[in-house]
Amino acid sequence: LQNIISASKIANGKQAKTLLRINPDVDPQVHPYVSTGLKHTKFGIQAGKIEEYLCAIKESKVVELVGVHCHIGSTIKDASIFKDVADKMVEYVTEIRAQGFESLEYLNIGGGLGIDYERKGTAFPQPKDLIDCVRDKIKEANLKLVIEPGRSLIGNTTVLVSTVLGVKSNGNKKFIVVDGSMSELIRPSLYDTYHHIELVEPCSGDKEVYDVVGPVCESADFLGKARELPTPEAGSSLVVFDSGAYCQSMSSVYNMKMTCPEYWVAGSTLEQIRKPLQLEDYLKIFGD
Repeated sequence: LQNIISASKIANGKQAKTLLRINPDVDPQVHPYVSTGLKHTKFGIQAGKIEEYLCAIKESKVVELVGVHCHIGSTIKDASIFKDVADKMVEYVTEIRAQGFESLEYLNIGGGLGIDYERKGTAFPQPKDLIDCVRDKIKEANLKLVIEPGRSLIGNTTVLVSTVLGVKSNGNKKFIVVDGSMSELIRPSLYDTYHHIELVEPCSGDKEVYDVVGPVCESADFLGKARELPTPEAGSSLVVFDSGAYCQSMSSVYNMKMTCPEYWVAGSTLEQIRKPLQLEDYLKIFGD
């Protein structure tokens, strides 16, 4: 339950077990686009408004408050930040329980841990590290903990495999053009984030500095900039690593690029788990 509009729309007579989303005003030290827990963001209820929402819940016959929730951001590199979050949130829990919500039992501390996108062997916190930082506070408050560690579990399990369409130069700038693009993997364009890139087939010759770009009609359409790679042949394969989180789910059909198939690799077996979107299927959404 994040806003009073949501509360007013719960009118179907069913009992709704609800968590109140609170803005803890904690800096996760991440890219501003994925920072969600500071007071100037659109997320959650600020401390001064909690009383208003509690009154609305008390008056409601269909809302049961069972916990509180926050989300501070994504790609977090320092698990100790969650200790500050837990301290603040437990204070709110204590205040809310004192106002008649003694049965409050859940604390959902949202916020995703980062992964080693640059493939440099840098140690990143794991879900256990997050839990270790907040365990004592959670036990002390007699709460059940919920965390949201998705990226740290699946981010490095997937790669985007593209085909090289060609190599070109504009002045001193050199490009490897592939059929993959911002339509399939928008993170580099949207957040200016780094994904490790390698060519699959061995290539002879010295490495040169390339921007790896797609065929979409925008200069923002890139998968990597200033990468040292050997010159590939057209038709060879190029892999963008760590594409398991916030890639397929953020993909689009921009520039009429139909979403690509997905495959599950287990040992030497390959199984298609998502079919590619066909143009005729896409056009059906517009009617006959």
